[in-house]
Amino acid sequence: MKFLSTFFIASCLFAQNALYAGGLATEYYQIEEGSKQKEEFIREIKVLVDKGNDEIRKDREFITNFFAKAMPDAFRGLNFANVGHLISLRNKYGVESLFDRDEYFKRIDVIPTSLALAQASLESGWGKSRFAKEANNLFGHWTYSGVGLMSQDKTVPKTQMIRIFGSLQKSVNMYMLNLNTNDAYIVFRERRLLARNNGKSFGGMEAAKTMVNYSELKEEYIKMLKDMIEQNNLRIYDK
Repeated sequence: MKFLSTFFIASCLFAQNALYAGGLATEYYQIEEGSKQKEEFIREIKVLVDKGNDEIRKDREFITNFFAKAMPDAFRGLNFANVGHLISLRNKYGVESLFDRDEYFKRIDVIPTSLALAQASLESGWGKSRFAKEANNLFGHWTYSGVGLMSQDKTVPKTQMIRIFGSLQKSVNMYMLNLNTNDAYIVFRERRLLARNNGKSFGGMEAAKTMVNYSELKEEYIKMLKDMIEQNNLRIYDK
């Protein structure tokens, strides 16, 4: 009986460690710290950012086609499958009114690549933070769901936990959805929309100015983001 109890505990610990395993490939952490490691981090995370933005573009393309067809017909004769997909996008992006075209366009848009790379680098310590290595968490996301990784910071309440992601891609996708839906980033979405409507670019440096609510550091965080973009020449990825 004692053997069974020990085996059971060991199995639980193994499962827990497997759940929390994350981060970049082992080879990445073997690269000597410096410019080469940073370049590899940017290369790997950019692949994830590009994939996340591609998914957003697909959602935006659907919205564009849906309303281009539905509005001239005064929303008569709608395809049930398309309406079902519209409902799923409304729920995903937190749009209150099902047929609020302008709100869809405001929320469903790409995230500047340089901003995403800068925040991933800053929030994860170039992928070397505990958040990233044990929870696939690149952007400092917390959770109050009761399921997560306990913080080692004694000042953090036990109800506040490090959110665990099944992959780095899921972490990137959640970060993008957060910027596109959370009320803290309304200014970000408004300035992005204004730039698009005026035919102007909206890169990471412009977007960084709207990130005052992303961190408790407020204005200092904005400066850190701008420095990260500038010092690592990340603006080239916005073109």
